[in-house]
Amino acid sequence: MADTEHYVRDDVRGFLDMLEAMGGKGVEEVGAEEARQQMRAMGAVAEAEPRTMAVQRDLTCPGPAGPIPLRFYDVKAERAPGPCVIFIHGGGFVIGDLEVYHALCTEISHHLDLPVISVDYRLAPEHPFPAAPDDCEAVARWLAASPAELERTITGLVITGDSAGGNLTIVTTNQLMNEPADVPVIVQAPIYPVASDTSQHSSFAMFTEGFLLTGAAMAWFNDQYGGDAGDPRHTPMVGDCTNTPPTVVCTAGLDPLRDSGREYAAHLVQLGKEVVYLEFPGIIHGFTTLRKAIPSGQRDLEAFLDATKLMVERYR
Repeated sequence: MADTEHYVRDDVRGFLDMLEAMGGKGVEEVGAEEARQQMRAMGAVAEAEPRTMAVQRDLTCPGPAGPIPLRFYDVKAERAPGPCVIFIHGGGFVIGDLEVYHALCTEISHHLDLPVISVDYRLAPEHPFPAAPDDCEAVARWLAASPAELERTITGLVITGDSAGGNLTIVTTNQLMNEPADVPVIVQAPIYPVASDTSQHSSFAMFTEGFLLTGAAMAWFNDQYGGDAGDPRHTPMVGDCTNTPPTVVCTAGLDPLRDSGREYAAHLVQLGKEVVYLEFPGIIHGFTTLRKAIPSGQRDLEAFLDATKLMVERYR
């Protein structure tokens, strides 16, 4: 049962009550493969319907360990030169795939009126750190070169992703800011990201149980992913963030990761970076892919995408 001390929206409470009634085991109890199936099953019943795209195509790009699967979306059949979005999915670096995030990627292309590349990076524990950041950086550099397969001239990159994908958004952006690709990262837009050591935050203690993402799951994901928390490609706030481009960050009010996003946005403000920070009250981690089960999350997603679109228009 959700903690009544915190504001919980009615549709969020209904969803959490349903999950509690269903029982079910956490990812740390079932292991990676069953957890991946659980996330796909959740998406099938809880996520909104995808938008209609003019272009939707699966393809690959070269990666450090072989071809990286991608899905290319565009709400328009043809485009003048312009930016392209890279979307990096969440799931604790262990679960999540192109299908789970399909509807969200169509929403992003529709709302921003931009092409989107969704990245199917290698997952832990089969491929622990740094496989994921290696793959995401490879995709970004490939995309920046306007590959012929896309039939688009790319003038800049907009990098976004949720949760673990929010972490990889920041890490990939930092890599490309420090060692530029063929075109610049014009905006980054992490969604409830892991940017710092979450275990020290009050939100981790407050929302460790009963709000979908649990402390036990976070610890298990971290163990599967591995790596050194002192490495800026693992924990981006331990590194130099002075070269960060214009940024949009959003968090969920009932999320154990909430304070990590808050801390990162505040850090960028202190560095004098251009930042929009949106915190959505009364909603849980993962809401961007639960929009059928939690309809109020659609408005929050639109607010986040509106802010991102505004930032892109300023710098494209």
